[in-house]
Amino acid sequence: MSRAEAILVTLLCYKIALVGIGVWASRRTRNDSDFFLGGRRLGPWVAALSASASSSSAWTLLGVSGAAYAWGLSALWLFPATLSGFLINWLWIAPRLMKMSREGDSLTLTQFLAHDSAGREHLTIVRLSSVVVLFSFMFYIAAQFQAAGNAFSSSFGLSANSSIAIGVAIIVLYTLLGGFWAVSVTDTLQGLLMVTAAVFLPLVVLVKVGGPVEMVQRLAATLPPEGLSMTREYPGLLGLAFVLGTLGIGLGYPGQPHVVNRFMALRDPEALRRGRLIAIAWAVLIYAGMLLLGLCGRLLWTIDNREQIFFEAANQTLAPALAGIMTAAVLSAIMSTADSQLLVASSSISLDWRGTKPSESGQTHHGLSVTRIVVLCVSVIAMLIAMFAPAAIFSRVLFAWHALGAAFGPALVLKLAGVRIHPRALIASIATGFLLTVVLYLVPDTPGDAAERLIPLVFATLAALAGRRRDH
Repeated sequence: MSRAEAILVTLLCYKIALVGIGVWASRRTRNDSDFFLGGRRLGPWVAALSASASSSSAWTLLGVSGAAYAWGLSALWLFPATLSGFLINWLWIAPRLMKMSREGDSLTLTQFLAHDSAGREHLTIVRLSSVVVLFSFMFYIAAQFQAAGNAFSSSFGLSANSSIAIGVAIIVLYTLLGGFWAVSVTDTLQGLLMVTAAVFLPLVVLVKVGGPVEMVQRLAATLPPEGLSMTREYPGLLGLAFVLGTLGIGLGYPGQPHVVNRFMALRDPEALRRGRLIAIAWAVLIYAGMLLLGLCGRLLWTIDNREQIFFEAANQTLAPALAGIMTAAVLSAIMSTADSQLLVASSSISLDWRGTKPSESGQTHHGLSVTRIVVLCVSVIAMLIAMFAPAAIFSRVLFAWHALGAAFGPALVLKLAGVRIHPRALIASIATGFLLTVVLYLVPDTPGDAAERLIPLVFATLAALAGRRRDH
């Protein structure tokens, strides 16, 4: 069986499973609470793996391994950077958000943030938040669609636009059918496939290098000075800026609506405790594996596009069928992010923008119909962006990540800490974090993108604190 045939068979079986999950989930979806939060009935495995997979797009499998291949040892900073985000979310954000979102009957992050406001200020908060979410996710989702299209195109020789359309059709189908249940369960399956690839492939490559001792000796002998440095080519304060900027990636985790909504959907404290262990273990395996793969790949192969080292390693070391499974894992990473973001983007219009109150019980045919129309419209627009306005996928992803993190993260952290924020200060915080990220994205890069990752967070936090009113 050729590699293309193996990939095709793997993907066909996988897609049939996804659509089957969508059909199953449609039977559990009767109202807004079911569609957007699964009726708040998520168990530990589904919550942990779906939250982890949706926060880790193809950037995790391709970008992190590519960074290790290109940077050398300084890429190791990506491990504490990403792991710190998981720790912040699961140890601090999750228990508080699960409890407080129930008390406020909130189905979305926007509803939670705007809960204490009223009148014109409430409307401004929810609509500003909706604009931020839609703007960021349109490009984030388009980047995932584009990455999926590239994978289909390289595997089967299809045109880029045809490949994008196929990937979009599959994602939209099971999202439309089952909403949050479909997205969460499929993300769980995708998370398992991702971690399998992230453990298996690096170990195979490490054996090919000759083992851990041989890898360390060969890296010390072959890497250039900047590859052996923990600050790349940056000296002194520039090196410190690189480290801080890289670690700043983790600070964006609390502000990701498609990740923290899993915490709002957790079933009970026991599910939280078990889910926390699963999610952190998943993160350790995924990121350690991809860093190991990139460093070993540097010793074995020379490639022009560093983000292809994952595919190069799979093709050079595995049988066609196994290489096909590795490609399916990358597509899983892409889809697990795209479907979650698609659902959150649709909720920004169908619930937040329209001012719809959450429905925990009873049939809401009209609300679900509007939601599904929004899912379809957002998908079409993102698909058109991917087809006709392509850009560097991972720079676009990181921009959206930072924009969301700076807009929502500071306000969320402060509110969960018991700080009551005046609605006008909340508006200023969201706008400051988002707009500063956009501006700094357009100016020349700093080492580790430190300015883009840290400055918006600082000023958004200050804006929120300027209007604080502590509970007594």
